[in-house]
Amino acid sequence: MSISAKDVMKLRESTGAGMMDCKKALTETDGDFDKAVEYLRKKGQQVSEKRADREANQGLVLIHMNADKKSASAIELNCETDFVARNEDFQAQGEAFLKAAYENKTNDIDSLLSREVNGMTIEKHLDGMVGKIGEKIEISKVVYVETSGSLVEYIHPGNQLGVLVEFDGELKDEETGKDVAMQIAAMNPIAVTRDEVDASVVEKELEIAKEQLINEGKPAEIAEKAAQGKLRRFYEERVLLEQKFVKDNGVSISEFLKQQDAPLVLSFHRIQLGQS
Repeated sequence: MSISAKDVMKLRESTGAGMMDCKKALTETDGDFDKAVEYLRKKGQQVSEKRADREANQGLVLIHMNADKKSASAIELNCETDFVARNEDFQAQGEAFLKAAYENKTNDIDSLLSREVNGMTIEKHLDGMVGKIGEKIEISKVVYVETSGSLVEYIHPGNQLGVLVEFDGELKDEETGKDVAMQIAAMNPIAVTRDEVDASVVEKELEIAKEQLINEGKPAEIAEKAAQGKLRRFYEERVLLEQKFVKDNGVSISEFLKQQDAPLVLSFHRIQLGQS
């Protein structure tokens, strides 16, 4: 059957797909508009599968925090190129997905993909974006935090890195919270306190330290004791409260918080684009 330019344009406006793709979809479905939309979605899914082995390490990290600073969501929406990440439509879709994540209080990607935005699941939206853009598009992280204390957010310029920090109480000075969030962004700690560091990580660090010392000619007993010193330095580098404050290397983060009469840090989430 003959497919009119008007029908092609209508499908293009509805789906955002290319003109030739829309014409082919209508041709393959005998001009049935709904079936053509489904055809394009399926095409998007096929493209997504073909690109499953591609690296999608560009995109956006987005955070939404409620006005009372008691709850927040963060997502990482990935694509293959920075060009796509800067696209206004891509960014608008990301904000819509973030809103759905917050409203549904979800920490689970599969659960988020099943949620609807404008009458269609997020999974279908992603399929459509793949078909339209031609890149691998995925949501790789979703975080929801709720607290009786207070939350602080930080998004690094460019939306490639975001941080959420949970404090055990209200902050007297918002700048203090921002300083801690920026510390986490810059220094990438693995835990708030040393007690939260996984035991396997501690064992591995001790083992490496002992091997290094023994290879340097230290007796086993001395290497055992000296390894504990190396472990302390590891904690100072990787544990938030023991890290040196980036704005004042003369104090640790723990000491800085005491100076500011600030509440304790309970937890944090650091999301960096393209990193697990």
